[in-house]
Amino acid sequence: MTHHPLPRAQTPEVVAQRLLRTSVAHSFDPVTDIDWEAPLEEGAWFCVPERLSLYGTPLWEGMDEQQRIELSRHEFASLAGMGGWLELCLIQMLARYLASRDLKDPRTHYALNEMGDETRHVTMFGMLHRKLGCPPYGPPAYLRRAFTAGSLAFQDLTTFALALVTEELLDRFQREIAQDERVQPLIRRICQIHVIEEARHVSFARTELRNSVAHTSSTRRAFHRHLTGLAASLDVPCLLDPSLYRAVGLDPAEARRQARSNPHFKETMLWSGEKLIAFLTETGMISRAQHLWWRRAGLMR
Repeated sequence: MTHHPLPRAQTPEVVAQRLLRTSVAHSFDPVTDIDWEAPLEEGAWFCVPERLSLYGTPLWEGMDEQQRIELSRHEFASLAGMGGWLELCLIQMLARYLASRDLKDPRTHYALNEMGDETRHVTMFGMLHRKLGCPPYGPPAYLRRAFTAGSLAFQDLTTFALALVTEELLDRFQREIAQDERVQPLIRRICQIHVIEEARHVSFARTELRNSVAHTSSTRRAFHRHLTGLAASLDVPCLLDPSLYRAVGLDPAEARRQARSNPHFKETMLWSGEKLIAFLTETGMISRAQHLWWRRAGLMR
């Protein structure tokens, strides 16, 4: 693959300066910019029902409307719990990225700004969990251990590729949720805030990844392609905690089986990963050798 220098308007330094200016005008404080005291609306969904893991399955057909809404509450809580943990992981990865950077560089300044955004997002998701009254959904212990052991090898390539895995997948769900009037106003507001701020993070990660790929040897790039694919194959299936099915009165093993074989949910996951997979393939971070990992993540056919 031939890599060409980025146009001046898209160099990492110029993009970082632009994103810093945007951050001044479009940043939010979850403590003051969300009405946490407003009651939840009776009969409103917590995410788009057609995107739920059991939509269209025999189990779904046997559930009444209230149980389906309760499923949406727990599925969104699981996404928020796992999303919050992934953002904590990103904060750690950004800290490593910053450790070797020049403090005068605008890329350093923007990465510090993004860490602040992510800190507020984790706070927002934690406050949401308390509001929803759901169990503390999050990653399984083996995934926590795998991140601790493997993250030292990530470097810029895997750091920004995995940032996109988290941000672009959740972005597709949240843009749709923010526009759907069937969904709780609180959830829609949270998604609106997250979409606005994460758009900057996606732009920064894409620019940094392109730049890193252009300055990386083919051997190192191949290693990080595999590392990124492996990490995605572990992370993405954990977005929905299987224990949530028990919380809504379903048999967890049967619900998980039906969710895994559900053609509606398979299409939803492919839809969520369309832009991500296209970008990582175009930048050389996915080759045919990694397709197995991305299929295991549910993001490729």
